[in-house]
Amino acid sequence: MSELMSDKRKEALKEILRRLHAGESVPSLKAAFRNAVGSVSPQEIAQIEEELVREGLPREELMKLCDLHLALFEESLAGADLSTPRWHPLHILIAEHREVLGMATRLASRAREGVASPEARAEVERLVQHLVAAESHYLREENVLFPYLERHGIGEPPRVMWAEHDRIRELKKAVVKEAPQGERLAEAAVALSEMLASHFLKENRILFPTGLRVIPEGEWPEIRRQFDEIGYCCFTPAAPPPPEPAGAPGPAAGPMPGSQFRLRFPTGEFTPQELEAVLNTLPVDITFVDRDDTVRYFNASKDRIFVRTPAVLGRKVQDCHPPKSVHVVEEILADFKAGRRDGAEFWINFAGKLVYIRYFPVRAPGGEYLGTVEVTQDISPIQKITGERRLLDG
Repeated sequence: MSELMSDKRKEALKEILRRLHAGESVPSLKAAFRNAVGSVSPQEIAQIEEELVREGLPREELMKLCDLHLALFEESLAGADLSTPRWHPLHILIAEHREVLGMATRLASRAREGVASPEARAEVERLVQHLVAAESHYLREENVLFPYLERHGIGEPPRVMWAEHDRIRELKKAVVKEAPQGERLAEAAVALSEMLASHFLKENRILFPTGLRVIPEGEWPEIRRQFDEIGYCCFTPAAPPPPEPAGAPGPAAGPMPGSQFRLRFPTGEFTPQELEAVLNTLPVDITFVDRDDTVRYFNASKDRIFVRTPAVLGRKVQDCHPPKSVHVVEEILADFKAGRRDGAEFWINFAGKLVYIRYFPVRAPGGEYLGTVEVTQDISPIQKITGERRLLDG
């Protein structure tokens, strides 16, 4: 951006602020704001705003521009619908974008107006709760849509979007910390609204149309099925169409559940059905990654802590983690393969649980590296154990 253009835009923004201060409404200034910023990116607008603050413009005045900025984003999002039926995963995601951005924008407006009254505080708390509950939106993208995009050759955009998801999560934490009456609630709410608006626009205008182009039509019902397993925020989507009638059964790919085929080990044997049931009964989440860093298996434990979907099978484990933590995954795997480490463990507070996460190298009897197994467990109940218990009771 040239210095001349920067000065012109700053003067135009200052004039808009003067008109806002004089009582003109946000809708009436949309055209002036659009002409002032042109095709400038949100990052460039942020730079201009910072320059205005350094030149002495009070932040309180500058925040009035956010209403205009967000109004333009909402206007863009309103026209971003794809030609998809109401049951379609992309239709659901776009509709959620509008709902979530609307809540975030309302929260920012309410925070700027003040939250002194009980009614205002109650509204802030309700909006914050809804924004926190919207986590399933990002989980569906990360665990279902992104793997399907990667399968069809779209790798880097999902990584960028996941990095932005983590930034959104950080901003939501800041909003939760300040709600309902924190001194910096307005600032945190505006930052979240701006980030959501920019992020949703990228997905609606670039990522989703790309997905519609590269993912075959026949795969979207399965994507929707996996979306349903994770769950939804904001609203209950339209039901998907019934599956196509199955044709004549083909040859079985392997033993049918309950068959007499048995897997024999030095210490015993299982039928496949028994082995699957045992693994699903264990009070831990298990994920196995093979020697080539490809996710091959996860169990379906009753109280799974972290989301896993069939879409992650066949995916590189590096792509199953947020970009900011991939270097840790790489270090662990490199140490396991080189024999420098026999385990790695972490513990975090997550969703009201103390979660214990352990990684172990899986080796053949001769020491050959076969892969890595991740075991995750909620150890909160274990921490409460004291004394002894020798008898069964209710």
